[in-house]
Amino acid sequence: MNIATQAVPAESGVESEEITPRYLEALTLIERLHRRLLDVIKDEFERLGRPEVNSVQALLLFNIGDAELTAGELRSRGHYLGSNVSYNLKKLVDAGYIHHERSETDRRSVRVRLTEKGQEVRSRVDQLYQKHISSLEQVGGVSTDDLDRLNVALVRLERFWTDHIRYRL
Repeated sequence: MNIATQAVPAESGVESEEITPRYLEALTLIERLHRRLLDVIKDEFERLGRPEVNSVQALLLFNIGDAELTAGELRSRGHYLGSNVSYNLKKLVDAGYIHHERSETDRRSVRVRLTEKGQEVRSRVDQLYQKHISSLEQVGGVSTDDLDRLNVALVRLERFWTDHIRYRL
């Protein structure tokens, strides 16, 4: 038997044999869905003839939006699979998608905001998401109630993992 699927006594009364495969499947789906989202964004930019922006960079630009943020703030707003946020920010600055400026109070801190070129990429990602939203229920079979339940479960899972780190559970 695989060690990851061995039964472990559950303190909450939920049988470990029941929850283990569901938990492991959820972990796999979370990873796979993020990779698939990056593939969808990559495909969109290839169709637009904009290969100079990769999917991780497009997500960074989308998450910056109209804000002015530090790299740390940006990192905490999104997950950038297998990427170095600072490296991608430098590439985006060099390509003219982002303005960056050192903080007057803390010279180590750099604040970033989108240029007009960066706003165009952000807008394209937003249009892609809007297209998904308009057909999610009819084509994808995902309802508002489904999304509500999913979001509640994901927030709880995030809180569980955060508590696991914070309180060394």
